[in-house]
Amino acid sequence: MLGFLIRAALVALGLWLATDWVSGVSIDTPSTLVLAGILLTLPMTILTLGLFLLVINAGMVALVAWMLPGMHVTTFGAAFWTSILVSLVSFVGSWFVGGKGRFEVIRKRG
Repeated sequence: MLGFLIRAALVALGLWLATDWVSGVSIDTPSTLVLAGILLTLPMTILTLGLFLLVINAGMVALVAWMLPGMHVTTFGAAFWTSILVSLVSFVGSWFVGGKGRFEVIRKRG
């Protein structure tokens, strides 16, 4: 459960960055940001469809924006770039989070 929450926080971080870096995306309140992170994390955890994952994630970003009154995505392009940014932040963050939600430190023995 902790791993899910950490990943949800990473997704929320990616969404927050998208509100600054991607034209057409805005989130009104921190609670909307957290809820969007949780709602986006669950499908991204369950759905692993390979090549279509970014398109599916863009659709999920648009769907979450449609469901949450405080999140606004104006175009599919904005949703697509947001999904790329969220995926990159989640990918980098996952390097530090193990399968059980623990931070992992990799030490190189020399």
